[in-house]
Amino acid sequence: MKSTNTLSWRNLPFDERPREKLLNLGAQALTDVELLSIFLGTGHRGKTVQDIARDLLDKFGGFRGLLEAKPKEIIDMPGMGIAKVAQIRATLELTDRYLQSVFDRGDAMTDPGITRRFLKFKLGHYAREVFAVMFLDNQHRLISYEELFFGTIDGASVHPREVIIRALENNAAAVILAHNHPSGVAEPSQADQRITDRLISALQLVDVRVLDHMIVGEGEVLSFAERGLL
Repeated sequence: MKSTNTLSWRNLPFDERPREKLLNLGAQALTDVELLSIFLGTGHRGKTVQDIARDLLDKFGGFRGLLEAKPKEIIDMPGMGIAKVAQIRATLELTDRYLQSVFDRGDAMTDPGITRRFLKFKLGHYAREVFAVMFLDNQHRLISYEELFFGTIDGASVHPREVIIRALENNAAAVILAHNHPSGVAEPSQADQRITDRLISALQLVDVRVLDHMIVGEGEVLSFAERGLL
């Protein structure tokens, strides 16, 4: 018996089928449901693969919730199972390693878009605020990415001393500061600016340069350097 997803895709005009759209227009042209449908591949017991993808995104509130969900929560969904959950986890790790390899080549500062994609991947799914630091060598290659502070990010919760210690332990020449705004709005607050200024001053004492501070929002990653805020 042919899978229901194959039949449903064949009923669509050729250039509207998810796989063909991806190849002709690029992945950015696809909806979340279409992207997840391609990844899942097959339907299940009278449900098309699009139905399953839509159910998953509805249940977990989008990709962020799906990627944060515990494996058992996903496995229990119709049409899922250990194999597909393992695929999701493997895909996340592949993306992580790809982005890491880009920084290992020293491309971090030659292509700001790479830095944005890296930080969005790392911080964009959190439902709480997380403050991270990218420690770089003198050629701006990534030595280490570390999430150091959690919760409400303000002057009391981010400790320059700890950032300095980790910078020295990593033998870093420069850093990129980053944190997320779970509200989705990437605009910097006065507290964000104060934290940035404190860390710049503190790290100057050990000859470590702050290259940027980036705020990860829902669909945007704001750069302090591009805004002239450093």
